[in-house]
Amino acid sequence: MTEAKKPEILAPAGDPYSFMAAVAAGADAVYAGLKHFSARMLARNFSISELAALAAVARARNVRTYVAINTLLKPDEADKAGRLVLRLAEDVGPDALIVQDLGVAAIARQAGFKGELHLSTLANVSSPTGLSMMPSLSVSRVVLPRELSIDEMREMAEAAPEGLSLEAFVHGALCYNVSGRCYWSSFLGGKSGLRGRCVQPCRRVYEHRGQKGRYFSCQDLSLDVLTKALLTIPQITAWKIEGRKKGPHYVYHTVAAYKLLRDAPDDASAKKMATSYLEQALGRAVTNYNFLPQRPKNPVDTKERTGSGLPAGKITRGIKSGQWNLSARVALLPGDLLRIGSEDEPGHRVVKVTRSVPKSGRLTLTFTDAPRPESGAPVFLIDRREPALMEKLRPLEAEAAKIPEREAKPVEFTAKLPKPRKPARAIEPLFYSVWRHPDMRKEKGPFGVWVSTKRAHNLPLGRAASVWWWLPPVIWPDEESEFVSLIAAIVSRGGKRFVLGAPWQTSLFPKAAKGVDFWAGPFCNIANQVALGELARLGFAGSFVSPELSGEDLLSLPALSPLPLGLVHKGAWPLGLSRVLSGEVKTCLPVISPKEEGLWAVKYDRTYWLYANWEVDLYKHRDELVKAGYVVFADMREPLPRDVARKDRTSHFNWEVGLL
Repeated sequence: MTEAKKPEILAPAGDPYSFMAAVAAGADAVYAGLKHFSARMLARNFSISELAALAAVARARNVRTYVAINTLLKPDEADKAGRLVLRLAEDVGPDALIVQDLGVAAIARQAGFKGELHLSTLANVSSPTGLSMMPSLSVSRVVLPRELSIDEMREMAEAAPEGLSLEAFVHGALCYNVSGRCYWSSFLGGKSGLRGRCVQPCRRVYEHRGQKGRYFSCQDLSLDVLTKALLTIPQITAWKIEGRKKGPHYVYHTVAAYKLLRDAPDDASAKKMATSYLEQALGRAVTNYNFLPQRPKNPVDTKERTGSGLPAGKITRGIKSGQWNLSARVALLPGDLLRIGSEDEPGHRVVKVTRSVPKSGRLTLTFTDAPRPESGAPVFLIDRREPALMEKLRPLEAEAAKIPEREAKPVEFTAKLPKPRKPARAIEPLFYSVWRHPDMRKEKGPFGVWVSTKRAHNLPLGRAASVWWWLPPVIWPDEESEFVSLIAAIVSRGGKRFVLGAPWQTSLFPKAAKGVDFWAGPFCNIANQVALGELARLGFAGSFVSPELSGEDLLSLPALSPLPLGLVHKGAWPLGLSRVLSGEVKTCLPVISPKEEGLWAVKYDRTYWLYANWEVDLYKHRDELVKAGYVVFADMREPLPRDVARKDRTSHFNWEVGLL
């Protein structure tokens, strides 16, 4: 009997030392980002020449290199992305590209990239039927959402077509919102997580019912010994460790731990050693989240710290002005990085240790700049460059240094863009509202309705042919069959126009369905003409575009598009969607940020939606948008809870500030 192939240990790398630490610890593959088009733009990231040398060192040891080009492309970035892929293929030779944008996948094929294409968790393939579309997109691996249980992963694996593999997260930071379904940072401050620039508003302190807490800040995921269950699912070919902003210490210890757990799952001493490695990895407090369906754990626990790093003590004011003392709970080494307090607290800073400090020894710190930390502020060890680890990395560093730097030759690439459609003459744009609970007495013309299995009895099936049916942005495996049945009922009653929350939701429809028009919804995050060309190839009738685009990009896109376009120009836009809500937060009651920004949570089906108490409003730009060529405009009508006050301010998203 042939032994099943072991899943690869896939390690993160945000800088050269982390990359080398992954190789030294025995990773099977390393994923990294460049200085452009990476969903972790706040990591140091790599130049192509730098990554080329490291990939060569890895290749000599049969370690694969994957490169993340996993951000949205704006309308004018297709050629730039293509040149990047060509340079990567020629100089780095990555084994795979990790993508979320359909346009990037198409451009990679145009550029002749011969490696694999892996679909990022940001693309949100959250239910089994969607996997059937992957071969048509040349995708050979899908990265599963972090929110899935082991049973749901099995469902996904059973649905995977032959040749498609799956990748599961086993360790690292958790986002509060579902990946690819978070607009919090963009909506509040113009910095989009879909472009790798999230400022992590979920980590802040908020006030709710008179109490302050980090109500959306998650613990880290750590499956540790539970990963043994993943070994029984052969379609899961990779265990992914999150952490491209982490240092080499974290990477080395997590890789070493999961390698032990994979290779010796029944060895008690190996498990003990792996657990010890993970305890030293300098992460947050950990949780196994939803992995065990019979014992799910809420990753938001306000009683647990959610700042990264190993607790190293608290600082107290010294006798002299400007001096603080730390009684170290752990031994400190020269070069260690300490974080004092949290990023949203006064006096927060990161300091480097300059001398050895034994456990319980005292470290004196001097701060002359304001604001200064408060006495009693917690201190965390967030990175370590211990001599033993750096000694292991020196041979790899020397080997990489010997590889001659390739001359950066000019690369020519012009993307093959889809042919723009010919706009219909004197077309009258359609304006309609999208409702949770439509009042049938007031709706005379076309309107939109959210499809909900929990509220199926309220759906206007009698007017199915004239309704625009909106599917939710996330459908989980445990609710997919309910949506399949409900969609079949809507189609049988004459339903024709469906706005999808993800392109792969076409697989939810009966194969015999005729006369059905699919529109990609705004949560498909479509932002460029190449992605629109892919939708046209897949048979879509039209597409809403991402509201995150700048005004300039929004106005330019219709003239480039092969499909009719729509836009959410008004109404309630969610900050994000999540599978969990802190037990201390009550739905439909206000949660207030330090900047007096109000928001609330509401549950629809099996997903929590988080809304701000002010709306998107591009109404004053309506004439410009109509003139540019938009043909459908949606107004998202969300019931405002009784206890939530509507704020006068409105959001233009990135209309003026631009999408970085």
